[in-house]
Amino acid sequence: MDEFVDRPPPRVRVPDRPGADDPGSGRRIGIDVGSVRIGVASSDPGGVLATPVETVARSKAKGGAAEDVLRVASIVAEYEAVEIVIGLPRTLRGESGSAVKAAEGFARALGRHVSGVPIRMADERLTTVSATRALRDSGVRGKSQRAVIDQAAAVAILQAWLDERSARLNAPESTDSTPSEEQCRIPEVGE
Repeated sequence: MDEFVDRPPPRVRVPDRPGADDPGSGRRIGIDVGSVRIGVASSDPGGVLATPVETVARSKAKGGAAEDVLRVASIVAEYEAVEIVIGLPRTLRGESGSAVKAAEGFARALGRHVSGVPIRMADERLTTVSATRALRDSGVRGKSQRAVIDQAAAVAILQAWLDERSARLNAPESTDSTPSEEQCRIPEVGE
């Protein structure tokens, strides 16, 4: 009987929409936050193509500015990024777990060091799986794969963002479907 009780849904972080509040042209940085490593990718200045940048080891330090946060902040500055896209690792059912909390915590910490650069959260379900498959298919295996898997996942996160951003920004302007006053006018009898 308890299974039919109406319960509020669990708190779920909704990903940001590419193209919303768009900062314009410039490089974007994509980030895949893992428990051991952080993958970093960058786009070209036109925001068309994502490429791998670096794998940053996670810091174990609690509180203060951790080395991983400072390194990623320096990459953001070096590339003069106009936007940061961090993967939001929700479950396949779209729920938030400990990995989402870690990504959000990293985003908050990074935000304290990159003021003025918007940080967006993007749905990254299955990016590591697809990155692993792509690396395996290209012949990269074992330790070599571990060294670049996080960069490949960051590339997948950022490329998906760039593609959706481009589609939204290049979509034809939506027409206002609200009828004009003239269209709403009821004709007089005999018109």
